[in-house]
Amino acid sequence: METKTIYIAPQQLSDEMRRLREDEQMDFLESLTGMDWGEPAENDTPDQLRGLGVVYHLESTVSGKRLVVTTSTLDREHPQLPSVTPIWKGAELPEREVYDFFGIVFTGHPDMRRLFLRNDWVGYPLRKDNDPEKENPLRMSNEETLDTTREVEITPEGDYQERETVLFGDDEYVVNIGPQHPATHGVLRFRVSLEGENIHKIDVNCGYIHRGIEKMNESLTYPQTLALTDRLDYLGAMQNRHALCMCIEKAMGVEVSPRVQVIRTIMDELQRIDSHILFFSCLCQDLGATTAFLYGFRDREKLLDIFEETCGGRLILNYNTIGGVQADLHPNFVHRVKEFIPYMRRNLKEYHDIFTGNIIAQQRLKGIGVLSREEAISFGATGGTGRASGWACDVRKRMPYAAYDKVEFREIVRTEGDCMARYLVRMDEILESLHIIEQLIDNIPEGPYQEKMKPIIRVPEGSYYAAVEGSRGEFGVYLESRGDKTPYRLHYRATGLPLVGTINTITRGAKIADLIAIGGTLDYVVPDIDR
Repeated sequence: METKTIYIAPQQLSDEMRRLREDEQMDFLESLTGMDWGEPAENDTPDQLRGLGVVYHLESTVSGKRLVVTTSTLDREHPQLPSVTPIWKGAELPEREVYDFFGIVFTGHPDMRRLFLRNDWVGYPLRKDNDPEKENPLRMSNEETLDTTREVEITPEGDYQERETVLFGDDEYVVNIGPQHPATHGVLRFRVSLEGENIHKIDVNCGYIHRGIEKMNESLTYPQTLALTDRLDYLGAMQNRHALCMCIEKAMGVEVSPRVQVIRTIMDELQRIDSHILFFSCLCQDLGATTAFLYGFRDREKLLDIFEETCGGRLILNYNTIGGVQADLHPNFVHRVKEFIPYMRRNLKEYHDIFTGNIIAQQRLKGIGVLSREEAISFGATGGTGRASGWACDVRKRMPYAAYDKVEFREIVRTEGDCMARYLVRMDEILESLHIIEQLIDNIPEGPYQEKMKPIIRVPEGSYYAAVEGSRGEFGVYLESRGDKTPYRLHYRATGLPLVGTINTITRGAKIADLIAIGGTLDYVVPDIDR
């Protein structure tokens, strides 16, 4: 079913978005994408979007209805749009990202600082008229950390005024967690204001490994863009690439064979188990349970061996292609997967014996870092985090794809919303993934593993969105094409950015040691955030 797209002028955006949220129950801001549609041309039709703007994907968790909203401004010197952060909390970091790369200032946003780039960066690199290398020569000086937020407001007279707020006062005790702390699970920096051992406030600093993947995509052909998806969330590499291939195939009207659909489903679930085992291992290590950490790595090796035989890789898999998969399944694949299923079920009981029931694990996880269902939806915290808070947000159920409509499985939902719930959801999801694979492994249809594609792939002009249930939640791909062999704009809905967006809210009042358990159970992967 096609999703309706509407345009809302900036002057009406705040009122209309609030109406959509309240009257039509559009409570989930699925994706927020910055755009540069270019300068107006003489032969433009009235319905053509021009200038700098934003594309919003909205969804109602009540009715399941979905809507795409676009807005834009022709003012390239001082582009400004109203912020939607008062309506959806999850807009805060994506709007900062759009400001960072396009220079659009969101009036009413509480914190208009750059999110990924240095504060002294010149220009906005995702604008079509920007030359980042020319304006930013190599410099070895350290970046100065900003301790003030910037809020732009519109006065009753229609003028703009800026207001600065000091992040941390002189009397606050601020400690750094990261960017090299092992429990930040990547190069991520938290500046934590403490009152004794209790967390008062956290300022999240991203961008330490930002690689400009979305900018690079604009100069790559469609087959070339595939290589970069594995390097986002590398524990969801198979699913990320699946989403991009699915989006391109949908745009081109290509239907892959039933064999490919089943192979992709099995591979996605093996990847999910791989990710959840590593989640278990790292959480155990963070909390001091080294033996459990080693158990997880022992079992994950068996999965990586299965991947390696068919894909040739263990972490960067490069398997899905436009129209199919890179190679057919290895002759040992079915046998090894069928051996792994009972092995993993047996060892999962071992995990629960050594860690889940441990009194230290119980005290460190139960009642800690509680995220309510309403907050999870408002932040857009999907995946195991959202389901642990009572939100049934599984893309495999909401928008079935591949072979998920042909298998039976439970969506694991808990209501506690704490660290223990987030942990148990993922442990139970391993069992469900094994159940899905079990239903498919003896019923892989015959047929081609790759459709015949043209040597040069051109996507028809238009805008397209596709999403999969990644290891950490909804991984979405927004593609805008002008009919060329390269994408005009390719944006990824990172699974980890909404998770990190919740940190300041769910750690308030918790102990500094609880930050480690909360970060571990949110299960973000930093390269997915720092695209």
